[in-house]
This record gives sequence, C-alpha cells and structure tokens, in this order.
Amino acid sequence: MGSAPLNRVPKVSVFLSLFLCFSFYSLNPRVRVLAQSSPVFACDVVSNPSLASFGFCNTSLGFNDRVVDLVKRLTLQEKIGFLVNSAGSVSRLGIPKYEWWSEALHGVSYVGPGTHFSNVVPGATSFPQVILTAASFNASLFEAIGKVVSTEARAMYNVGLAGLTFWSPNINIFRDPRWGRGQETPGEDPLLSSKYGSGYVRGLQQRDDGDDNRLKVAACCKHYTAYDLDNWKGTDRYHFNAVVTKQDLDDTFQPPFKSCVLDGNVASVMCSYNQVNGKPTCADPDLLSGVIRGEWKLNGYIVSDCDSVDVFYNSQHYTKTPEEAAAKAILAGLDLNCGSFLGQHTEAAVKAGLVDEPAIDKAVSNNFATLMRLGFFDGDPSKQLYGKLGPKDVCTTENQDLAREAARQGIVLLKNSPGSLPLSPTAIKNLAVIGPNANVTKTMIGNYEGTPCKYTTPLQGLTASVATTYQAGCSNVACGTAQVDDAKKVAASADAVVLVMGADQSIERESLDRVDLLLPGQQQLLITEVANVSKGPVILVIMSGGGMDVSFAKTNDKITSILWVGYPGEAGGAAIADVIFGYYNPSGRLPMTWYPQSYVDKVPMTNMNMRPDPSTGYPGRTYRFYTGETVYSFGDGLSYSKFEHKLVRAPKLVSVPLEEDHACRSSKCISIDAVEQTCQNLAFDVHLKVKNTGKIRGSHTVFLFSTPPSVHNSPQKHLVDFEKVSLDAQTVGMVQFKVDVCKHLSVSDESGSRKVALGEHVLHVGSLKHSFTVRV
Repeated sequence: MGSAPLNRVPKVSVFLSLFLCFSFYSLNPRVRVLAQSSPVFACDVVSNPSLASFGFCNTSLGFNDRVVDLVKRLTLQEKIGFLVNSAGSVSRLGIPKYEWWSEALHGVSYVGPGTHFSNVVPGATSFPQVILTAASFNASLFEAIGKVVSTEARAMYNVGLAGLTFWSPNINIFRDPRWGRGQETPGEDPLLSSKYGSGYVRGLQQRDDGDDNRLKVAACCKHYTAYDLDNWKGTDRYHFNAVVTKQDLDDTFQPPFKSCVLDGNVASVMCSYNQVNGKPTCADPDLLSGVIRGEWKLNGYIVSDCDSVDVFYNSQHYTKTPEEAAAKAILAGLDLNCGSFLGQHTEAAVKAGLVDEPAIDKAVSNNFATLMRLGFFDGDPSKQLYGKLGPKDVCTTENQDLAREAARQGIVLLKNSPGSLPLSPTAIKNLAVIGPNANVTKTMIGNYEGTPCKYTTPLQGLTASVATTYQAGCSNVACGTAQVDDAKKVAASADAVVLVMGADQSIERESLDRVDLLLPGQQQLLITEVANVSKGPVILVIMSGGGMDVSFAKTNDKITSILWVGYPGEAGGAAIADVIFGYYNPSGRLPMTWYPQSYVDKVPMTNMNMRPDPSTGYPGRTYRFYTGETVYSFGDGLSYSKFEHKLVRAPKLVSVPLEEDHACRSSKCISIDAVEQTCQNLAFDVHLKVKNTGKIRGSHTVFLFSTPPSVHNSPQKHLVDFEKVSLDAQTVGMVQFKVDVCKHLSVSDESGSRKVALGEHVLHVGSLKHSFTVRV
C-alpha cells in the first residue's frame, strides 16, 4: 500500500496532495521537517473551557455514548470529512485535523504523511524486516518488538511527529517466492503468520494499565485478502482478480486475519487492491460486513488501501459512476478511505439516493470510537498514561539492543561444514569481506522503513573482531560485471572469506515481483571464482527477503557455510558478526520454502491454487502442499549445538463425543463438522523432552507438525504449534503443547467448512513420529 500514485496513472487525477507528500518523503526520507512540537488532540478544555459541555468530551461517559453525541452534532459535509485519511477539522467543536496514515512495519516509519523525523527525533529503532523476525519463531519476541515500537510511536506523537494509527502489520501469506513484498510478511505458514500478527498487534496496542478497551496505538492487519502479487510479467495488483477456492481461502489466506481480530483484538483491517473471485475486496459486503464485522466482530475500523476505491472505479471499472463506487464501498462496510475518493463523491452518492446518511454515521462512528479508545478526545495527552514519553524514550540502548537480538535470533544457518563456523576471532589474522551487500546501510532495513538510530554494516560488525580486507566485487547487487580478479586477489591471501551477497529493493519490493530465483547478474560467478582460490572457510551470507536458488553453493564443497540474514535491520552487521564468530549460537529457521528455479519456470504467479493438480502437473505451493524438490525447506536451520527430542506423553486414541442421533454413529464418516458442541473440551497434551547434546548453550525451536488422514485434499502436513527453548550444553528441558482437536487438527473441506478427519493422524517433532486415531 502507499505507493499507488507513483506506479499507476489513473484516468482522474485524484489524491494529488497525498501523492506529493508521500513522494516527497519517499524520495527525501532524511529531510528534516520542522514540525510542531506538541501533539494533535481534541477536547482541549484548558484552552477552550466551553468544550467541557460537550458529551463527547466527557471522559466519565462510555465510548459509545460519546461517539453518538459527537456524530449527532456533525453536518453531512463534516461527516464526509472524517471518511478519509487526511481527516477534516471542525473548529466549532474543538476537533483539529488528524492524519490517519502512519506506518510501523518494523519500527516507526517515515512512509505515510502522519509521521516525520526532525532534529527533535532524528531516528527511531529499526528492527529487522519482518521475514527475518518471523524466522526466530519466538512469539514473545514478536510482542516485545511491538511494545518498543508503540512506545517510540507514542513518544513521537507527544512531540507532534507521529499519529496514533499505524497501518501495520502485513500478514499476507508468502505464497509465491517471487513476490516483492514477501519480505514484509511472516512467511508462508498460516499458523506462524497468525501468531506473528496477533503478537505484534498486542505489543503495539496493549496498555500497561491492562485496560483492554483503550489502546496504546492502533494497529492494522493488512492486506485483506488473498493479496500476494504486485507486478509480475504485466499483471499488476490494481487489475488482478485472484481466483481462490473456498477451501484455500479458509485454510490459507484467512487464518492470519481471523487471528488478528480474535486473538490480537486488532483495531483495524485494511482491504486490498485486488479482486477476489471477481469482486474488489473493498466493495465486497461478504468479506467486510459479513466476515470481519459479522463473524469475527471487529472492534475498530476497516480502511482501504491507498486508494483502492479509486482503483476499483478507474482501473477495474467495477461501477459505472464514481458515486456508485463510493456507495458500494460504504455499504460493503468500509469506514475509512486512504485517499480522497470518498471525500469527493460521497455527498453526490447520498443526493442520488445510492447510500443514506445512517450508513455514513456508522462508518464515522467506527473511526471516532477508535480515536476515543486512543485518548484523542480526552484532552491534553501529557496528563494521560503515555503523556510523559518523549525523545529520550526513542533509540534507547535497550531498544537498540533488542534490534540486534532480534536479528541474531532470526539469522538462519543453512549449511555448515565441519571446521567452518564459528570462526575463531583469535585464529583469523586476515578476513576477506567481499560482496555488494558487505558494507550496505539502507539495504539492511528493507522497505516501509524509518530513519534508524544508527547503522552497523556487515563490514563494521566483522571488523570489530578481526582485521579485514574489503572488496565490493560488484558495484551493486545487480552485479552486471563482477570485479572477479580483484576479489580473488583479496580472497587468496586471507585466512577466511565472508561473501555478503543477495538482493535489495531494486530486485524485490512493492510494485516489483521477481521473474527468477537466481542470484542477480554475475553474483554466482563471483562467489564460485572466489571460493575456488580461497584456502580457508568460505562463508556465503545471503541478504534477501525471498528465497534464492543457491543449489550451486549448497553442493560446492569449497563454500563451507551459508547464512540467510533477511534484511537484518539497523544492527544487522553486528548480529551477523555475532553469529559468524560464535558469540551467538544461531537458532533461526526458514519461514518459507526455497524453491529451485525450475519451479518458477513452470508455475505462473497468477495461479492462486495452493493444492497440487496431478492432471496438469501443477506442483502446489508451500510446504503444506508442494510435492516437488526444494533447495531448502520450511523450518530448515542449523545450530552450533545438536538437539534431541524424546516423546514423553501423547495419546494413542482420541474419541469425539457425538449426540445419540448423530448420523456418524450409524454410518461410516470420513470426517465430522468441527462445531461447538462437538469441540468443547476436546483437547490433549503432548509432552516432550529436549536435550542439548552439544558443547555450548543454544536455543532451539520445537515444531509440532500434524499429518491428517488424506481426506478433503488435506495438507501433507501442517504446523500445529511451536515453542522456542534455550538450553545449556548437555541439559534437558520439557516442552508442553496443548492440542485443541478442532482448532489445531481440523482441516478445511472443499466448501471451506472446518472438519475433524476421522482415522489415523501422525504428529511429527523433528525425526520423531507418533500416530494416534481419532474416532467417534
């Protein structure tokens, strides 16, 4: 979201001021703006005592009563001013302008007009790009990062530099390895994405006083739904109709959003640009009013991507007139339009009888209720819970340490030959550091970034421990012509070589999907030539959001180790060095499948089907369904220690209680409906012992997978739960999982209904397998 105006030329020139503002900040992110030094808020009864008589300013009333009081005081034109992100002011009621659009994907961001950096707050903590944080498989870390980001956001709000509504996280499924925005997501697995989304949201939103009705900042889960194509071979997100089966929608695309609302209690969901089965998501009453509000009971507002309403009118020609488009969006359940379309066309839609004023009241009420929960209508923020936060609370040592720790926990060791890593900082007298990403700064923070507190590049991180000789090897990651000879010279005389290669935003980003999975340009040539002349360990470090086909390096014995480091954030270089020198024992695991190039040669990105189709040779997608060869698999990742699992407790039989007259008592059923009366208290425990058999302390993610009976085209296996444990050398820990049969073991049938399959299920933990039977 966000960059629509830069990449699309709509027939009607809308959204210009927002576009100019956004492009100014995207192109000049470090421009210091002299913003006001006080926060924006309503009901300033100190400056204007007459406001105290308004019910909506009365903090002793409930939010609902206050919202009703406010809405009834507004004219239609004023209400319409609150349907867009650059919301209007109503000076007679003491309501200032408010900008809804701020971003905080992995730190407070300068993307979006609601947040700026200045000499008052020159930067904020920039955590790793989400795909790397997800690789930590550490649910408490997801929440801890959210908590730091919301504290820094509140601190910036208090000095007039940020809003209170942040359009993060991105919890779309990383369905295809070419997707330019996969880097922003927690990966390909619905359970991991759900745990990441709900955890990060809780970190952003939950207040320290435990008041669930109030918000620290308001998060937003995006982009709803089945959105995971930006621009591939002439198909772009503004025109793409995602054709998705009910089964895939239910068991792949929707779970993270459902969890965001039900488990995270998120304050907002953003609908996407694309159509799903012929309907724009922002104009689909079933998806918005029906599911988000009706089934999941969202407590908050639904916002459009920027400017999706304009997109479905101008690019998709979904309605004949702009008034119909405005009416359709509002009647579908959209509350806020990022952009200006509803501001321009809603009044005419009301006059034409296409939408009535009560529908607009409903939308603005959801928006106001969110601002009420944030304390926006409670007067001076300095008297409220987070009112004392300020510049001193941004970029603290603790926050920056957490950015480094998050990167360390996420980094994945994919290959390690005996005697390679960790390198000894005392034995290495000269380390060759080579590659276009070896001394980068901004590359490490990915997209939807903010100005960081400071950077530590890979070269700086490594040089802090040993003497280094640096050679870029390529002028940029595109690596049109590699400087092979210079790199070989440096490598040949070194005790060890670290090659920092991969991608950056010129290769994969919003509005740019990849067409292949190979390292760009002559990177492979450079790596192979350098490895050939090296006399010591050769460590290949891949900085990227998506997976790469590095089969050549996996099978080359001269390349002794491979690390994937995502886009590791402001402290990325320090974290990489921590792992390479063994100050930190790596524990990250891949949150996505790394496919061979042959996969993308035969699978169009536009095919949304998750499940394989043997009749056409279509191989399916992600570890849950893909049947072909991988370069590296979901969950892969090595450690400097070894860990063993032992099953202590798990059932052999699970009986499902059914009422006397249930049809499945008398006839043979392959599955039963996962409905409330069947599911209540239907759970069991799995207990495991985990032993660190290595020589050093390490962390280890225990994955609990399940293979259901092969009914309803079910997954070959799926993740039920995961737990990260830290163990000293030669010590044993206990891990306990509570398995809810209907929630964790059910499958989606062909019509998208949840079923519990009867028959033999298999639990997997590492190489352990345990079979049990589910029967009536």
